[in-house]
Amino acid sequence: MAYNDLNEFIKALEKKGQLIRIQEPISPRLEITEITDRVTKAGGLALLFENVLSPSGHPVAINLFGSMERVKLALEVQELDELASDIMEFLEAQGTEGLMEKLKLIPKLKRLANMFPKKVKKAPCQEVVLQHEDVDLTQLPILTCWPQDAGPFITLPLVVTHHPQTGKRNMGMYRMQVFDRNTTGMHWHSHKGGAEHYRVAEKLGQRLAVSVAIGADPACVYAATAPLPEDMDELFLAGYLRKKPVDIVKCITNDVYVPANAQYVLEGYVEPGERKVEGPFGDHTGFYSLAGEFPVFHVTCLTMRKNPIYHATIVGRPPMEDAFLGKATERLFLPIIKKQLPEVVDMNLLIEGGFHNIVFVSIDKRYPGHANKVMHALWGMGQMMLSKMIFVFDKEVNVQDVSEALWYLGNNVAPRRDITFTDGPMDELDHSAEMHLYGSKMGVDCTRKWPKEGFDRDWPEEIRMSNDVKQKIDRIWHKLGIV
Repeated sequence: MAYNDLNEFIKALEKKGQLIRIQEPISPRLEITEITDRVTKAGGLALLFENVLSPSGHPVAINLFGSMERVKLALEVQELDELASDIMEFLEAQGTEGLMEKLKLIPKLKRLANMFPKKVKKAPCQEVVLQHEDVDLTQLPILTCWPQDAGPFITLPLVVTHHPQTGKRNMGMYRMQVFDRNTTGMHWHSHKGGAEHYRVAEKLGQRLAVSVAIGADPACVYAATAPLPEDMDELFLAGYLRKKPVDIVKCITNDVYVPANAQYVLEGYVEPGERKVEGPFGDHTGFYSLAGEFPVFHVTCLTMRKNPIYHATIVGRPPMEDAFLGKATERLFLPIIKKQLPEVVDMNLLIEGGFHNIVFVSIDKRYPGHANKVMHALWGMGQMMLSKMIFVFDKEVNVQDVSEALWYLGNNVAPRRDITFTDGPMDELDHSAEMHLYGSKMGVDCTRKWPKEGFDRDWPEEIRMSNDVKQKIDRIWHKLGIV
């Protein structure tokens, strides 16, 4: 059964022995980060800080997705591959013309019919309502993560907006620096859906309504991070993942609908043309992202549960909690890439590269120059456009084994022949790029070279023991007493 809310997920984690309650008084300024960083890097458990030194005293839940076991528990599957084909089916259905009519005709899509968000009139997230002068974000246990951060940041917000012209909903996750009691930054990356909604609103000279949910059920949290194609509804994806519609409720001071079972909701707006310096912020690259001007979110209403739990994460030098969410996305969305590029066998978005900096991909090589075709195709696909370095290997290479992949890279690559440079869009947080948001990329052909690719001699065979010897030694191995 789907988790109705964050509370149920926390109970499930505790039942599985995957959560620790901490009752020692701990500050949300730096101290929660230091504890969580140590726990995450040691492969430790989810944490619930029950005695947080903030005016509200609300508990803080963190590292809930900090292992593959907990990610699978969050998405309620034994293996992520179980969901991969479902994700493919979901995306294909979303792109179908006349979807509702086809739902009646295609049996395999009947499940989709009951996954649309369900509007409700009463919601746990509106048990307490604070408006206007009563709004004070400084009362909440919002984390200041690193010493040079510009202030406290909301790190797991589900930011909901609507396209000003089409009305299409977007729910994304963008960090939010708290400036004062009722304003925050809105760190919309240029390539993301929320940023596009704001660009359109600015061109129209309109205020854009924004609402932010904190502490929704785990499927909603994951959906907000998923790299969906433009105009596909993350709340629909959440319902699909949890096999149950997401209850949504209309906000009190704007017309945005948010997950009804969230712990907190911040309602408000961003004005066209208004900017304020946001950052620096210790980011997932392991470096501080620099200060820059971003839109300002004005909070007109703060609603919450009577006894809310503040859900947060921290980012920094990997591995961090986001590594496991990123690897889940890699597995779940690989079939989409394979659908468009059937020659792709596997892909590894390296945690050490922050996912977009270093990409290993293996292919079933079929013709000269095939590796170059694949790397350029990947640079043309959705958020893969932000990949800085792509390394393409033959199908027999296990790209999940970094040591093995590096061995092939070192042996198969002639730099002048096999390295390709190009230019294109760069991630907002890439501090090394020649220009902000734009710079150089590298593709490396790590495949075995063919004569038709200009290789003028025989490619050597790998060293491998003969099978008969291996089988004989397998039979007597236990008698040798070596290990």
